[in-house]
Amino acid sequence: MTDAASAPGTVRPGGRTARIRAAVLRAAEDALIECGFAGVDLAEIARRAEVGKTTVYRRWGTPQGLVADLLADMAEQSVRRTETGSLDGDLRANARLVASTLTDPRQGVLFKAVICAATTDERTAQALHRFYATRIAEWAPCVDQAVQRGEAPQGTDAAEVIRAVSAPLYYRFLVSGDPLDATVADQVARTTAHAARTGAYVR
Repeated sequence: MTDAASAPGTVRPGGRTARIRAAVLRAAEDALIECGFAGVDLAEIARRAEVGKTTVYRRWGTPQGLVADLLADMAEQSVRRTETGSLDGDLRANARLVASTLTDPRQGVLFKAVICAATTDERTAQALHRFYATRIAEWAPCVDQAVQRGEAPQGTDAAEVIRAVSAPLYYRFLVSGDPLDATVADQVARTTAHAARTGAYVR
């Protein structure tokens, strides 16, 4: 079984190799946005990125390997957490970041394509799970700090609080089609902060 650290597309190179990776991942993004997962053909990606097919096949191996590396790169490039000094402010910053990402003309379409692919491909699903685990781990310290300040009770599950912020936003994005904007993000953040203060997320 291939170890995650040695799987295709998981090396983090520099120089010319980094430029090749950036070009190929950008081409993969374009293909996903335009055609969905079905459009992620390695030969076509190589043509779009103006990279040799052999290089793409050798490094990423399969469309699934390429999408997995794309998600890893998205996690690396994601905006770092904002620390405002209050639970309400930090959760509001998180909610607004999620909402702005999902409503971005490019990023929103890309996320829909990746999520759709993850419903039918296990490797893509695992890569998507790792992406969200990374993002939750990035923001969970905001909740831990709120507990230390006495804004939420001891034993509060920080990761669960961050999930609770994102969940209603993704529901609107993927299921209901209801408005998704800063006002909605702020409301979700207030509701989640209130629930956290009352002990709703204590383990």
